[in-house]
Amino acid sequence: MNVGAAVCLVLLCGLSAVAAGVPLSAIESAGKRLYREGLSSSGEPIMARVGAADISVPATALPCAGCHGTDGLGRPEGGIRPADLSWRRLAGAHGQQRINGRDYPAYNDATLARAVQEGRDPANNRLDPSMPRFVLTLNDQRNLTAYLKRLQDEQDPGLEPDRLRLGTLLPTRGPLAEEGATVAAILTGSIARINQAGGIHGRQLQLIVADPGPDRASARQALAQLIDQPVFALVAPLAPALDEDLSAQLEQAGVPLIGALSLLGASQTSRQIFEPLPGLREQWVALADYAQQGLQLSQGPTLVAWYGDAHQQQAAAAFADYLQGQGWLQVRALAFDPRQPQGFTGQAASARAVFYVGEGAGFGPLAGHLQEAGVQPYLFAASSQVAGDVLQLPSGFSRRVFLAYPFIPSDWTPSGRAALTQLRQRQGLNGQHAVLQVAAYSSMLLLCEGLKQAGRDASREKLISALEGLHDFVTGVTPPISFGPGKRLGLNGAHIVTVELPEQRFYPVAPYQSLQARP
Repeated sequence: MNVGAAVCLVLLCGLSAVAAGVPLSAIESAGKRLYREGLSSSGEPIMARVGAADISVPATALPCAGCHGTDGLGRPEGGIRPADLSWRRLAGAHGQQRINGRDYPAYNDATLARAVQEGRDPANNRLDPSMPRFVLTLNDQRNLTAYLKRLQDEQDPGLEPDRLRLGTLLPTRGPLAEEGATVAAILTGSIARINQAGGIHGRQLQLIVADPGPDRASARQALAQLIDQPVFALVAPLAPALDEDLSAQLEQAGVPLIGALSLLGASQTSRQIFEPLPGLREQWVALADYAQQGLQLSQGPTLVAWYGDAHQQQAAAAFADYLQGQGWLQVRALAFDPRQPQGFTGQAASARAVFYVGEGAGFGPLAGHLQEAGVQPYLFAASSQVAGDVLQLPSGFSRRVFLAYPFIPSDWTPSGRAALTQLRQRQGLNGQHAVLQVAAYSSMLLLCEGLKQAGRDASREKLISALEGLHDFVTGVTPPISFGPGKRLGLNGAHIVTVELPEQRFYPVAPYQSLQARP
């Protein structure tokens, strides 16, 4: 390399570094909103023309970032490979060559506007017909062009040259305070170990913890504050009150989340969310499969007992509907109140199977009242909900209780067991809340692997793509985890375990119940 080229390279690197640290101007910020959300700074709707028929659709349904990604690098989807929109590539001195071999000159402001609005490259060749043509004002086009020139150097929030900020929501007060402290210990211990080893790509990880508070409003506010900190990603939050709002907030902010949300709440469906363990519904379905195939219980009568708030009632009703859709007969969802159990036990007198949906504190009383009434149906529950109450069950339910576990000790490798045991010892933890411990530990392993694969120039979009590409990832404490485009649940199934009472011995009764796509 000659001296002139070296000087140019240094200047370019310097300019890039400066650009990365300069806040976006008002014009560039408006362009960013148009690029990511399809919204005009004027407030007027933007339309896009699609396909040979020039069908008009709102740009909000087809924003640039939807195909090209928030980082502009594009991600293949449905057989289409969107172009890399980095300005270095678009405005390269030697132009570009398309996949079909056709050459065209470098882009400038005018030819970029023609590509965006008319679907033609600088040589006037038609671009791929899948690309929308946007109807933009001069101001909108100016804003978009200005932002595209900054896109390649804009780092996602929470990402700094020597630090990467992560966030989580963990209760410090209330009924889940103990669980929150357990998850916090796993996360902080894992991050300390990573940082002692040099961090990831030279960056130290920093964890910011916010308390979601007692209700939905406080949880929403805590999440908004975390996003504004800002944080790059969320890991292993524990905030059941956000069931209905979490996906929308994450998608609006573009923040990825890695955590087993569905263990304690409703399933979340979002491109931003990656769950390492099966949720409650998946565990109930695995139990139903075993009950139907192994115990021939689908002829009923069957009760889905719920205890708790309206969320538990909704979950019970939905699961009862699922059972009926799978051919189960005489299925009914029924509330259980430990203070007034007579109505429930009367209804349960003829039941052959009872699936429990609800807070763990109700499971022991339910079994106790059933035994007092001389009723002993088979009981089914997800271990993450009732683990604390299982040891309180009356001995009459010995080997008549079946629990779904996302993992069991035989899933643990020697190295995985040793790593988690060392972490527990350093953090002063025992085996209590083991499922939450493994969920948080696995979430950190997945996040770190995703960040490593995303590289030094990581972005949220690259992290999402890296996680999508993980197949049969070995955590050492769970079955192998796999994600993919449209697949955000790393494990879909459960181990089925029965309990021998009063000895309190646990026995797996069937191979891992792996679920296929279910309604």
